[in-house]
Amino acid sequence: MRTKIIVNLIVIFLSFTAEQVLAQQKQIKIPEDISKLLQQYACLACHKADARVVGPAYVDVAKKKYTNAQIVELIYKPKPSNWPGYPPMFPMKNVPEKDALKIAAWINSLANKRS
Repeated sequence: MRTKIIVNLIVIFLSFTAEQVLAQQKQIKIPEDISKLLQQYACLACHKADARVVGPAYVDVAKKKYTNAQIVELIYKPKPSNWPGYPPMFPMKNVPEKDALKIAAWINSLANKRS
């Protein structure tokens, strides 16, 4: 009986460990140039690529199928009505348009990724 309990605990542990490894493998890697921009403009304080933080995950933004120009506009003039259940985003007018376009293009590249 004791051996059976130990075997079951080992199986549970190994299953949990396997799930953790798979979850880590599925995490979205942010390209270095985009990561630098996201850090520079403090985007990562509220957003992650594949998980909700304060704001929506970037994969969820991509699923809205905004154009790059629309994402840039939303960076400058957020519309809280687009994301009910989230706190309003502060307008990020300090982000130069060329950097905002790079970020937007990367976000849109995530359209087929998981969330």
